[in-house]
Amino acid sequence: MAYQVVEKTAALGALESELEERQDFDSNLRNERRERAKQALVSQELKKAAKRTVSISENPDTSGNGTREKAEMTLTLPAEPECLEGEAGEKLKRPFRSASATSLTLSRCVDVVKGLLHFKKRRGHSIGGPSVQQYQSIPVCVAARLPTWAQDVLDAHLSEVNAVRFGPNSSLLATGGADRLIHLWNVVGGRLEANQTLEGAGSSITSVDFDPSGSQVLAATYSRAAQLWKVGEAQSKETLSGHTDKVTAAKFKLTRHQAVTGSRDRTVKEWDLDRAYCSRTINVLSYCNDVVCGDHVIISGHNDQKIRFWDSRGPGCTQVIPVQGRVTSLSLSYDQLHLLSCSRDNTLKVIDLRVSNIRQVFRADGFKCGSDWTKAVFSPDRSFALVGSWDGALYIWNVDTGKLESSLRGPHCAAVNAVAWCYSGNHVVSVDQAGKVVLWH
Repeated sequence: MAYQVVEKTAALGALESELEERQDFDSNLRNERRERAKQALVSQELKKAAKRTVSISENPDTSGNGTREKAEMTLTLPAEPECLEGEAGEKLKRPFRSASATSLTLSRCVDVVKGLLHFKKRRGHSIGGPSVQQYQSIPVCVAARLPTWAQDVLDAHLSEVNAVRFGPNSSLLATGGADRLIHLWNVVGGRLEANQTLEGAGSSITSVDFDPSGSQVLAATYSRAAQLWKVGEAQSKETLSGHTDKVTAAKFKLTRHQAVTGSRDRTVKEWDLDRAYCSRTINVLSYCNDVVCGDHVIISGHNDQKIRFWDSRGPGCTQVIPVQGRVTSLSLSYDQLHLLSCSRDNTLKVIDLRVSNIRQVFRADGFKCGSDWTKAVFSPDRSFALVGSWDGALYIWNVDTGKLESSLRGPHCAAVNAVAWCYSGNHVVSVDQAGKVVLWH
């Protein structure tokens, strides 16, 4: 009798266990179905969203002067993007990537956000190093506005001004000249307001550049060195010594921790700015008047009428493009597909880097390159090419049509050495050999 009771009890226990397992299975099945339903709903919403295009508001020009419409949008970008290795077998002649910002769909925006989150997660903060700002908001120019009149004219330097550069946010400007000073200016309400003076340069300043975050200024000098300042500090924090002749160009790479300098000693040097250490010296065979940097390429312009390409990941020159006249400046478009050169044969040339051919040659009656350091630039949307002339005039060509779009005269009574076009496309600044700085709108 006792045996039968124990057997029945065991059977009841087994039945209860089976019922509990069945209930757990049913609960899991219901949860799984609910999750699948949610995923299907999200998938449908994403498919619908992918068909929609992000709208970019445009502000039409109401001045009646026939200038182009301008629109702006803001993208959140890494403040210090790192260069990633390309795919195996990538050709050195095409190390450029397109970065068009005019036709983003919502699905692409989602992909960009996911990529940035992955970048932040992957990179994090360096061990033992100070934390740095990972992202910054910068205006992206959709359509540059042609300058038509001088908003502000300043006698900014004691002698000729050789260099000018906008910061990434378009509201901070740097000018440098033969008086060994760099002046920082705020662009406020169509006026230039003095912000700060950076001192300590050993000689005349030949070029200035902001790092991608806008927190540092790098300058090339005739004292055979480049110098680095932190915005907000008057004295130079680092001196990059090693060249044996005048340094004619100094540019940040795609990170605030690396830079490139070019010199009349026929070398280009790469620098680790964290250690103020020269990581590489390239013998470039001729006086270097300017340099620009792409993702994995350094491009140098020379007195021997050649433009040379150097792979930053390996030794040797990968390409040489001959041009007529000594090269005075280089400007790389933001999509890294086109290069603008200025030379002493009084022409500007647009080089299509996808096929390594000169696509356009710009010349105009009255335009004359005034010095071996005359600087020309693309507009931020690459629609226009801008340069200053020996007679104080500014010349602007349409890159698509090849026609002279405009010439501006008035404030400058001496040769214009350099020009800059702000990232938002609203303003242009020109500097001349008489120490004058002009803000155009």
